[in-house]
Amino acid sequence: MLIDTHCHLDFSEFDVDRPQVLAAAKAAGVEALIDVGSSLEGSRRAVALSRACPEVFATVGIHPHDAKACDEAAFAEIEKLAREPKVVAIGEVGLDYYRNLSEPAAQREVFGRFLALAGRAAKPLVVHCRNAESDMLQILTSAGTKDIPGVVVHCFSGSAEFLSACLERGFCVSFTANITYKKAEGLRDLVRSVPLERMFLETDAPYLSPEGKRGRRNEPANVVEVAREISRIKGVDIAAVCAETTKNARRFFKIT
Repeated sequence: MLIDTHCHLDFSEFDVDRPQVLAAAKAAGVEALIDVGSSLEGSRRAVALSRACPEVFATVGIHPHDAKACDEAAFAEIEKLAREPKVVAIGEVGLDYYRNLSEPAAQREVFGRFLALAGRAAKPLVVHCRNAESDMLQILTSAGTKDIPGVVVHCFSGSAEFLSACLERGFCVSFTANITYKKAEGLRDLVRSVPLERMFLETDAPYLSPEGKRGRRNEPANVVEVAREISRIKGVDIAAVCAETTKNARRFFKIT
């Protein structure tokens, strides 16, 4: 059994066939999935899905691309949504200097506020980090994470040095199907260095479809492709990969 710890099933790409996508995920062995809020409206949708679907859990947060739009009303509503019974984390939040759709200073301020919210809500933190490793570590170190139950860096694709720093701080990482890409040997090297007990699986659907399905919409059923590739990379039976990563996710997100 598998858990897709990071997907965006609330996105419009799934509006025409969401029930069928959920059924396909169940048939593939996905027993739970986490719909990740990446905007205020997306967080509302994620919570609504979690209410409607027993296998769906939610996170609430605002992606760094939209940091410039985070006003007091948005923060207040995210904090209210965080109290929903099936909201299992704060996120997706963080820093993204690759596209810089919001000024870095605004991203840092907003990320700091979400760190504080995770502490108040006693929820784990789902982190997005792209081209911002130094600032990410500086903020996490200076603000501290002792009041936060856990931190996961999603869709990990950073440097080996950043990975080492995250693991030293007790963080977890999750990998997507981009580890299956032909030119992703650097990512596969990172997978080799992460203990299974610190690892989650995700699809980031509708993005990052696995090799052989690129150019098509990704969906939660494809998380099995991530498990299969990790099994191959690490030389571990796929049943062990599924069992360990599912156990990790259940413990981290308190999914019973």
